[in-house]
Amino acid sequence: MNEVEVGVFIAFTAGIFSFLSPCVLPLVPSYLTFVTGMSLEDLQEGVDRRTTFTHSLLFVVGFSSIFILLGASASFLGQFFRAYEVWITRIGGVVIVLLGMHLAGLFRMTPLLREKRLHLNDKPAGYLGTLGVGVAFGAGWTPCIGPALGAILTYGMAQDTMWAGVGLLTVYSLGLAIPFLLASLALDWFLQTFQKFRAWIPIVEKASGVLLILLGILLLTGQFTLLASWLSQYTPAWILERV
Repeated sequence: MNEVEVGVFIAFTAGIFSFLSPCVLPLVPSYLTFVTGMSLEDLQEGVDRRTTFTHSLLFVVGFSSIFILLGASASFLGQFFRAYEVWITRIGGVVIVLLGMHLAGLFRMTPLLREKRLHLNDKPAGYLGTLGVGVAFGAGWTPCIGPALGAILTYGMAQDTMWAGVGLLTVYSLGLAIPFLLASLALDWFLQTFQKFRAWIPIVEKASGVLLILLGILLLTGQFTLLASWLSQYTPAWILERV
């Protein structure tokens, strides 16, 4: 694995951890019933799966557009400070370590404990309304999933091109979106699995914090390539042959 592939792997993993966060995973059924206008019973029984999936997909596109736009902005800003790339990487490493410590519970950053909840009384008006709700929820989620999202944004800022940063945030969005879409297609299975997984949410959150701390330290010390070398040892040969 090279650095680009490791970055993609980290971004996708961060997206999955964001889906497993307390402000997303427990509320998936509520999000689905709101954007589709269906009852929880109808969703569990699989009534009109095509409509459910279409609404879910547009909701995903909505919140993903916010994250990708943030990635483009961060990467674009990073291009103006390309001469200070080493310092950007080191400062970014410190920021990621702090975000990881927050997730691990070593200390708490009060702004990241808040979620801007949207109190919408009416169901979204059609597919376009669902897209708009996705955009709104993407902005509302940002403080709550801030540690993982902030880490990827910081890493994206240190990329060579703006498009590399946009790519990282696109992959991050996929990591968050794919489980959401799968849940929309099999909500009954999701609810059963969630009840078993609920107790593990705090552990997953702390584990993601530890991983962010390690990532920050590697960036801070300029040893990020060590991660790529280590992962290469555990990458199947058939994958390496295609790289």
